[in-house]
Amino acid sequence: MIEAPYHEARDTNPVLPAARGVVSEAALSALRDRHEPRVSSQAAARTEPYGDDLQPALYLLYELHYQGFRSVGDDREWDADLLRLRGALEGRFLRAPRSDVPQGTSTRGALAEILVEPVVDDGTGVSHCLRSEGHLWQVREYAALRSLYHLKEADPHACVIPRLHGRAKAATVAVEYDEFGAGRAEEMHARLFANLTDDLGLDHTYGRYLDAAPAQVLCTVNVMSLFGLHRALPGLVGRFAAVEVTSSPDSRRLAKAMRRTRAGPAAEPGLDADMAFGIHAAGLLEDRLAEFLLTVWRGGRSALRIPLATTASHADGP
Repeated sequence: MIEAPYHEARDTNPVLPAARGVVSEAALSALRDRHEPRVSSQAAARTEPYGDDLQPALYLLYELHYQGFRSVGDDREWDADLLRLRGALEGRFLRAPRSDVPQGTSTRGALAEILVEPVVDDGTGVSHCLRSEGHLWQVREYAALRSLYHLKEADPHACVIPRLHGRAKAATVAVEYDEFGAGRAEEMHARLFANLTDDLGLDHTYGRYLDAAPAQVLCTVNVMSLFGLHRALPGLVGRFAAVEVTSSPDSRRLAKAMRRTRAGPAAEPGLDADMAFGIHAAGLLEDRLAEFLLTVWRGGRSALRIPLATTASHADGP
């Protein structure tokens, strides 16, 4: 019998992480000590949009809409001062992919780019790398990093349901129903991912690896909340489509990687421009993450800010 959902109990909510800069320290201090964020608008405006200060701060503020934090009151979710800071950071973040992704692409064109798998691996794919040459320590790192998304999988996408109509709403709900286990708690995708982390000797506690995650990972999680929490930004539908279209080939390669490294038994219309932007933004941030991971791994270094503890059965790697 599978145990109750792993992050259901209140006392398993994550603790506040460490600050990484002026902006994230302001957000942490406001949450911890119940005062307004003490950071200038100029400092927020100068912060690197993809960087290791803005992204942790934004993650903290978004998490108030999900599981929250153990030492932070639920009433802070709609705190006006925190929302003002979040708005400033969102504006800074949003401008970056708007300037970095292709303009004038239709949803049909954006989807066409990702519907066909390349015949030859160009060396930029993380799942290709893990499948063919990855080590167990790299598989474990990848699972730890992805846990920030997969342990809340489908939650951000559910925000878009009230904004859709007709066939689009019906199709989205059908996919979400599967993501949430089709009525069976033990089949929820987040639960299945937790089983995988157990096999890899990792901690499946919700938010456990937040401090270890570099900004490149936080970007891929934050963009879902950015789109999901704003009705004026329907790009989440495009991001959702991109994930569902590309997940199966990646999943097959990752399953082969985990079998090869003996990871464990669980390894086995008017919105057209916005949707296209969502697809391209998802691709941009995933590509940035892939470039980072492959660069550090091929250099023999860890991708984590805080190295994973090794266990007797998972001691392959640095």
